[in-house]
Amino acid sequence: MSINTIVTTEGKFSYERFHFASATESNGFLFCSGVIGADERGKIPADISEEFHNAWKAVGSLLKEVNADYSSIMEYTTYHVGLQQHMATFMAIRDEYLTEPWPAWTAIGITELAISGAHVEIRVTARLPD
Repeated sequence: MSINTIVTTEGKFSYERFHFASATESNGFLFCSGVIGADERGKIPADISEEFHNAWKAVGSLLKEVNADYSSIMEYTTYHVGLQQHMATFMAIRDEYLTEPWPAWTAIGITELAISGAHVEIRVTARLPD
């Protein structure tokens, strides 16, 4: 079994400093590390909708690295600070990126994320194109 590490330009700092890849690919699948909704400066936006859009766009960038897209997502897990408070907004924004057939999904409420002020982290497993 071979594993190919994917390190995006944005993920280079984390790879070198914290020793984790943006994603890995193996046996026809892409396994993404958790993605948060920071802006291009690494800051969490004050607008939670913008944060959720940023997170899904970052997932899309990882998929694009391997010539995949959102329809390639087989399963995803989301970690939420304020799960009940923000779930309706999160799902509405998610539906701008994902469509049927819906992937498997697990949503987990947590108390904090690695970046102060972040409300969501998205972890994805996707099937690579043939």
